[in-house]
Amino acid sequence: MKQVTIYTDGACSGNPGPGGWGAILQYGSHTRELSGGEAHTTNNRMELTGVIEALSLLKEPCQVELYSDSKYVIDALSKGWAKSWQARGWVKSDKKPALNPDLWEKLLNLCQRHSVRCHWVKGHADNPYNNRCDELAVGEWQKFRKPQE
Repeated sequence: MKQVTIYTDGACSGNPGPGGWGAILQYGSHTRELSGGEAHTTNNRMELTGVIEALSLLKEPCQVELYSDSKYVIDALSKGWAKSWQARGWVKSDKKPALNPDLWEKLLNLCQRHSVRCHWVKGHADNPYNNRCDELAVGEWQKFRKPQE
């Protein structure tokens, strides 16, 4: 299997509000940046979307090292929470509905196709790839800002 490294980040101005996501994919000597955004969303939806969009680009099953500063994403994947929510019909252990089931469904399907190892990185710190993903995500939500009158 090909070895791919993915860094992702999501950002939102207000929560909910305009949001953006950024991702960096690395395979061998190749690096690709991608980003996108939505006019009205949440930070967690943008964090999830960044991972989904990056994994969706992979044309064949890969060994993926995933780096994110989102405890929500990393813990839900690595600790099996998302699979448990899915098994219970998108209900968490506290009986409250799991948020973002549409995105978790997509992400869990992608995680079945690829072998994904999750790594949490401290946000806004010394990881240049995470910092670049943050720049991409912020740049995307800024596109939705209303012009000053």
